[in-house]
Amino acid sequence: MTDVALQINEPNRRLDAIDRKILTVLQEDASLSVAEIGDRVGLSSTPCWKRIQRLEADGVILRRVALVDQNKIGLGITVFVSVESADHSEAWLKTFAGAVSAMPEVMEFYRMAGDVDYMLRVVVADMASYDIFYKKLIGAVPLKNVTSRFAMEKIKSVTALPVPAVA
Repeated sequence: MTDVALQINEPNRRLDAIDRKILTVLQEDASLSVAEIGDRVGLSSTPCWKRIQRLEADGVILRRVALVDQNKIGLGITVFVSVESADHSEAWLKTFAGAVSAMPEVMEFYRMAGDVDYMLRVVVADMASYDIFYKKLIGAVPLKNVTSRFAMEKIKSVTALPVPAVA
């Protein structure tokens, strides 16, 4: 990782080892109290809280959420959808991005390099739900090709980013 990548909003402000420890702890369990986080990273509550607030203000910590088991709420199918477009105009992308972003089934949405233009990770309850989603997707804008790949088993899924060590 380059020095530029380690810098955040302020040009001279970098993530130090304590900031990185805080990020690692929060990614494991954001429900911990500030005192517990401080204990784990070697700080008292007040300096730990100030660092967390600064990481939030700098946009390093985007939000704190609860992770939900998709199967336990009836969303048992994960589909990876690759999309190819014949139109690469800014207007087309704006329309497509707006339509896809508004679809609650879409968990992740990427513009890709390579043989496909866009990749979506979609979660739905069943095949009938996916068919409804698919029809909404292909009706949103003209598409060249849509390919769906159904996940059979989730082998690894993490939300915690591997926070790089200070160089």
